[in-house]
Amino acid sequence: MFKLNLFEKTFAVIGVLFFSGAFSELIPGAPITLLRYFVWGVATLLVCLRWRDSVRVLKSDIFLVILTVIILASFLWSDILVITFKDSREIMQMTAFGLYFAARFSIKEQVEIIAASFLIGAIMTFGVVAAMPQLGIHDIDHPGAWKGVFGYKNLLGAIMVISSFTFMLLPINRGNWLQQIYKWSGLAFAIVLILLSTSKTSLVVSILLYGILFFYRSFRWHGKTTVIFLDLGILILGGALTVLVGAWTELLTAIGRDPTLTGRTPMWGTALTRLMERPLLGFGRGAFWGPGSPYALEAGQAVAPGFVPPHGHNGFIDLALDVGLIGIFLFAISFLIAYFRALKLAYATKAPEKMWYLAFLVFLFMNNMTESFLLFKTNIYWTLYISTALSLGDTSPLTKRL
Repeated sequence: MFKLNLFEKTFAVIGVLFFSGAFSELIPGAPITLLRYFVWGVATLLVCLRWRDSVRVLKSDIFLVILTVIILASFLWSDILVITFKDSREIMQMTAFGLYFAARFSIKEQVEIIAASFLIGAIMTFGVVAAMPQLGIHDIDHPGAWKGVFGYKNLLGAIMVISSFTFMLLPINRGNWLQQIYKWSGLAFAIVLILLSTSKTSLVVSILLYGILFFYRSFRWHGKTTVIFLDLGILILGGALTVLVGAWTELLTAIGRDPTLTGRTPMWGTALTRLMERPLLGFGRGAFWGPGSPYALEAGQAVAPGFVPPHGHNGFIDLALDVGLIGIFLFAISFLIAYFRALKLAYATKAPEKMWYLAFLVFLFMNNMTESFLLFKTNIYWTLYISTALSLGDTSPLTKRL
């Protein structure tokens, strides 16, 4: 039993690192493909072996299940049918691992695994920058900005934001100085790497996120409707501030960006206009920004001649482009249910790890206002959203395990 438990936790760490992209730059080609199928295959096998637990947690969020089915079926109406169908493997991989993570581990174990994974990612980043700076630091595109093993500065910044609040909420024994060193070292590494990434979005999101978490921590929920609406208002305000602070001309001038969010707003306008041509089910996953897409070219022209963006720099707009208003409605319902469940869990006790789901959902909402961190390729954000939404819905086992 001990060996099996150790294997599963080790596998979970490898899975979190894989979906974070920590291996993609180090072992490209065949090795990363083998790792991809290893993670997918083992996660699927473990889900099948724990089929009762898997079915139980799946039933806790039917809206997310329906949305996943629509995403997988979206190749049927995609203009690039073959590519969308082929890329549906990414959704199956993230779903399999997220489902396994939710069904197998308690919230405390999940926080511990995520913390360990991102600390390893941080150490890998420092190692790569020291040994192979040409791989770990941007050159001409963003001179001096660290990207580490994650391939791009904004990805490094986003991962380290998650790492920072994970270590902040990591439960430790007060008298155990080794655990305290581990906790605060992990937090320090994360903060340093956020700064070294020079990701302005990550910096703004982290500052706003900690302010919101402080507010949540200071407020005790007693089931009052006014408090519920206040909490929802804080979430919306956080998302709006992420955009507004980033768009504030004076601040942008100080940090080296332009008042149209580096061309995002014209691109969003074009994308939303085109969405009205296929409002219900969208264009199919990845089709709008896919290779050779005239829509991507048109949206890019709104920014600069010849520019073809890989995505829309807004996760919610991209989700709507992928699966239409039906898809974004299903996600909104799933997200709001998860959010209020996370609030209830966070307010029910002072145990720090019980704030993690709430912190992640707030981060996901804010970061997707200016970045595409939902369905874009294989990623840790959608994977963790699946595990978060399903874990929060699994209230009875969650209570027993906590």
